[in-house]
Amino acid sequence: MNMPATKIEVETATPAGASAPVVAMTLKRPPRREAYARMARETAVRVIPPLVVIALLTLVWELVCRRAGSALPPPSKVFRDTKELIFDPFFDHGGIDKGLFWHLSASLQRVALGYSLSAIAGIALGVLVGQSVWAMRGLDPLFQVLRTIPPLAWLPLSLAAFRDGQPSAIFVIFITSIWPIIINTAVGIRNIPQDYRNVAAVVQLNPLEFFGKIMIPAAAPYIFTGLRIGIGLSWLAIIAAEMLIGGVGIGFFIWDAWNSSHISEIILALFYVGIVGFVLDRLIAGLGKIVTRGTAQN
Repeated sequence: MNMPATKIEVETATPAGASAPVVAMTLKRPPRREAYARMARETAVRVIPPLVVIALLTLVWELVCRRAGSALPPPSKVFRDTKELIFDPFFDHGGIDKGLFWHLSASLQRVALGYSLSAIAGIALGVLVGQSVWAMRGLDPLFQVLRTIPPLAWLPLSLAAFRDGQPSAIFVIFITSIWPIIINTAVGIRNIPQDYRNVAAVVQLNPLEFFGKIMIPAAAPYIFTGLRIGIGLSWLAIIAAEMLIGGVGIGFFIWDAWNSSHISEIILALFYVGIVGFVLDRLIAGLGKIVTRGTAQN
């Protein structure tokens, strides 16, 4: 964000007995009200256009779906049908009869565990593949084949292996999100400038010091690009997996609403899914910006 320019005032004075005037510069900052007004204008430029687009799309949706014979409900009917879920997301009547907060919370817990495991393993394998030519030749073809397998194709195998829905869902998240992390980390390691390696050799950094001071900082923008892709795939995978494994979770909530012909509840759940996915992406992007000091992609 560009802050208002600071004004500089120059004052001259000639002390007694001096042959030349002395120049004194004082900094004069713009009024705080002007700074706030500038921030408000910049925020409006970012916020108003998407709000206008959303309002227009909602209006079109309302006009199209209010016609007789429409298969989907208009926004006004969605709100009437789901206002109890909107205003009371924390109710818990036992079993799977819970508010949306609890379904989202259960899904996020699975994503947090599976994604954390994939981030740790993905960065480690990416460093190995990027640093070792032999590892790249041996593992990269295998990774390229495995990453093309759809997430749900892993679910029957994981259910057969773990015989429980919870670890199976976590495994699906892990195996889905790990590939972009590995690939982007490996690309970042391979793209470390040779000058950095030469400096490390001159100052005689040991492998651990080279990893912490050269390798990870230089490859961080690539790593966080992979992490952003991975978090999006994790959220996609858990929604699909929960539709099949059942239990508490936003994916199962959507599937249960479909079986009950509650289309309005499905639309509301999809809205929450999109918002949560956006927030997760922004969190990883913000963390990447802090760690890489603005060099990671936004």
